[in-house]
Amino acid sequence: MILPFAKLGALMIKTLGKPVATWMKVEAAKHPWFRQLIINFAQSNHRMQVNIQRRIYGHDTNVAIHPLNQDKAVQDASDLLGEFIIFGIGGALVIMEVSRSSRSEAIKEGLRKAEIEALRQADEKSEKELQLMRWRLEELERELRAGRGALTSWIPDIRRSRTEEDRVVPSKPAPSPSPSAPKPA
Repeated sequence: MILPFAKLGALMIKTLGKPVATWMKVEAAKHPWFRQLIINFAQSNHRMQVNIQRRIYGHDTNVAIHPLNQDKAVQDASDLLGEFIIFGIGGALVIMEVSRSSRSEAIKEGLRKAEIEALRQADEKSEKELQLMRWRLEELERELRAGRGALTSWIPDIRRSRTEEDRVVPSKPAPSPSPSAPKPA
């Protein structure tokens, strides 16, 4: 779901970057100090690029580098600063998304920890109840073995052995015919 919004956001940022570059060109024409600032920036960038290219190709870097003409320098600086603005906004958007995702994960982790803690407490409570039941069962078994206590008062003749008559299971009575059933002829 975030992907379409990210694409639309990137397109919007690029679209907004173009007027910024155009604005810089207009300002460079109006204000000489701003024009000189971006020209110096463009010339520095040009020298750095040429030196990097020469090192990559194995050429000598101690040679003189011809400067850009002023119109080309203004154009390059405007484009480069426009790209910096686009990159800066895009980077800020990425940082905001990562931060939002991090907060979301922290909330989920907190909920998982709370759930685990609740399950652990329920387990401890169940364990205590089980121990109490075992203790009560042992106590009842001791009273039964001793033949005393409250348990023997409500269970009559608990020690009496069962006779054969007690073990016989009563048989089921034969089913009675239903009144709506047809009579045999």
